Amino acid sequence: MLETIQAMIQKLYDVQTLQGYTEQQIAYLKERFGGLPEVLEAYYRTAGGTEACYAVQDTWILPEQYQTWQWLQKQDNMILLHENQGVCSAGIRKEDLSLQDPPVYVTEDDSNWLLCAPSVSTFLCAALAYESVFAMSYTSEEFIWLTEEEISVLPNILQKLPFSLQNWLCEEITCYQNTPEQMVIVMENEDGTGCMLYGAASEAAYDQLYQILEDIGEPM
Repeated sequence: MLETIQAMIQKLYDVQTLQGYTEQQIAYLKERFGGLPEVLEAYYRTAGGTEACYAVQDTWILPEQYQTWQWLQKQDNMILLHENQGVCSAGIRKEDLSLQDPPVYVTEDDSNWLLCAPSVSTFLCAALAYESVFAMSYTSEEFIWLTEEEISVLPNILQKLPFSLQNWLCEEITCYQNTPEQMVIVMENEDGTGCMLYGAASEAAYDQLYQILEDIGEPM
């Protein structure tokens, strides 16, 4: 899974060299939380410090933020991603931190937690895919409203990826692409409707997506 995540970052964020956290940063997190899940530590060592991943919609929580943000200093749970308007955060509950690849949950009040992804590795894949669309040079620029019928068509014209985010601002965020440089995200609602945003790391890959999706949905 780590190799998949690394390849995703290189293709979606258009970077050649990945950056990991420093040993000092990792040591701080281990001391702060009494250890790190094995999968998360491996990601942090190889790609967690890649700056291109930070210029996105939401805020990835970095080691130094645990030392400067007061609300994080009070947290027993390990927050990984914070929504840009502060609506919700995703993280690992303290009782799961000893697991190799623990589930990730979403909270809006730091008390009640809903499942976001069944594992850290799944969460990283889905969150990096979702956030990449906001960082791409070529995007649809605005969300596109989709009916339930239009959403049902997407798996016939695009490859649906085997991971998603649950309970992050909607019931589920699903991801699609036809090439590694493309990403289509669909925020699905409980009633079956949703909204779509898509982009690509290259103009050619974006043009290909546009030709497929230009007649689907209505701009919001």
